Amino acid sequence: MTEILFPTLFVLLLLGVPVAFSLGMAAVVALYFASPIPLLILPQKLFNGLNGFPFLAIPLFLLAGNIMAAAQISERLVKLAGLGLGRYPGGLAQMSTGASAFFGAISGSAPATTSAIGSILIPAMKQRGYPAPFAGAVVASSGALGLIIPPSLTMVVYGTIADVSIGDLFIAGIIPGVAIAMALGGVNYILAKTYDLKGQTQEPSVNKRKIIAESGLALIMPVIILGGIYGGVFTPTESAAVACLYGLIVGLFVYRSISLTSLVPIFVDTAISSAIVMYLMGTANAFSFIITAEQVPQAVALSILDVSRDPTLIMFMILALLLVAGTFLDNVAALVLLVPTLGTLITAVGIDPIYFGVFTVVALAVGNFTPPVGLNLFIAARLSGTRIEHISKSALPYIFAYLLVLIGIILFPNIITLFV
Repeated sequence: MTEILFPTLFVLLLLGVPVAFSLGMAAVVALYFASPIPLLILPQKLFNGLNGFPFLAIPLFLLAGNIMAAAQISERLVKLAGLGLGRYPGGLAQMSTGASAFFGAISGSAPATTSAIGSILIPAMKQRGYPAPFAGAVVASSGALGLIIPPSLTMVVYGTIADVSIGDLFIAGIIPGVAIAMALGGVNYILAKTYDLKGQTQEPSVNKRKIIAESGLALIMPVIILGGIYGGVFTPTESAAVACLYGLIVGLFVYRSISLTSLVPIFVDTAISSAIVMYLMGTANAFSFIITAEQVPQAVALSILDVSRDPTLIMFMILALLLVAGTFLDNVAALVLLVPTLGTLITAVGIDPIYFGVFTVVALAVGNFTPPVGLNLFIAARLSGTRIEHISKSALPYIFAYLLVLIGIILFPNIITLFV
């Protein structure tokens, strides 16, 4: 079947057919022309791919992120980041990275983080004389923190696919998230010195207290989620529901930036986004059924193990694969295509699936600001009014920063699972 399955998939992808439909259609073609298995198995596998309590966390986390984004907290988080980072050289760039880390802990989405923070800080940076490609690169690369800083939607997807603890993934994601934010801050400092970009004037003490009080309410949400999960108060799925309730309370009654009528488009947008992700996971399960039946994961694992059985070398090989896949595949699509196959390999060499999940999420995050299909690049280009290729060139130092952290994760794997 594989001689029909994979060529069909690649042709459909080259034709621009969405990944979810490509996976489903490739499975149908392979079963119809090359297998005695009845086609009735496909809708069963599609349904089974979504029939699990943990999957409910995906639409709930999407809803929580949309509610908090609609509550217009990005401006408050930008001001909060400015209190600690604005005074350093390239203060607005440092604020972009800091605010993206804060907002990423609330939205769990790289595009949402890039759009929310970029819409405020890119115009401000251009007004202060920052080169437009540099401003776009800062926001695009910092926006990828939305995938890494827990609670991360991509980690939820990985956890459901690999059947590992989502709570442990969240905890394990804290150290690399902080490490990447610090690495990006270092790049900001070096480039700010190069462009002779000064820091910002500090806020008066009265304003500082107000900013901390207002933004602190938003930052309590990830604390509730992580504390509740790690303390055994609720499951990751239940924590997503708690996050939705908390977001509604803050948006409706505290910030008062959300009205009951404005909830309708929030729910509609969440439903559409959830349908896309869930349909993709359903068709991916049907696709995975075929490649598992054909023992493709085992064959791939054996071929790599014939080259080396050293876990470090294997992780470097996987890193190269993930970086390439991330340049032309959406994060969720890359996960549903690669995790079932790579899962067999890491099990064979004794690599911790929690560690591997965090590593995979970080590696795929790079694809959000690398051409040709990095969504963060398109958002940053639109906001900065410059060409994608110019932003891509300016993003090279930030890509290097991510790679340094990824190499550190490979060489010192125990750091990731230190608190798990």
